[in-house]
Amino acid sequence: MEALISLHATQPYWIWLGVGLVLLAIESAFSTEWLLWPAVSAGVVAVLTAIGLRYGFAVEIIVFGLLTAVLTLLSRRVVTRVNPADVPDINDRDARLIGQHAQVITPFLDGRGRVFISGSEWAAELEGDAAPAVGSRVVVEAVQGARLKVRAS
Repeated sequence: MEALISLHATQPYWIWLGVGLVLLAIESAFSTEWLLWPAVSAGVVAVLTAIGLRYGFAVEIIVFGLLTAVLTLLSRRVVTRVNPADVPDINDRDARLIGQHAQVITPFLDGRGRVFISGSEWAAELEGDAAPAVGSRVVVEAVQGARLKVRAS
């Protein structure tokens, strides 16, 4: 413990740099999105102490806490502006299908048939009475498990 205290007394930026790197490594390993801004804050405190702004460990902890809170709040604003919640997740294949055009590959009998979309064949359920012909296009309205709800376009 005395080694850490003497290291902080002489070169405090190494401690903050180490804290930032550990937080960044944990964030990289688990991708929580909660440790990124504390890691950045520790890096900022490391830079501040490296350029000679030394007010003691208690003030550094307060600066670290304030920076973490401010950066986290600001990032939430920026993220919601850049990536609104109403945009489907790029990794959610089913949600991305909604609104897309599919091609009918088997005739619809009793409102059920098969369509081809996004490189694969899907079971489909037709909304409405007009049964589209094989080869025509339909629009995906919803995804219900392994079945698409479609309507004639």
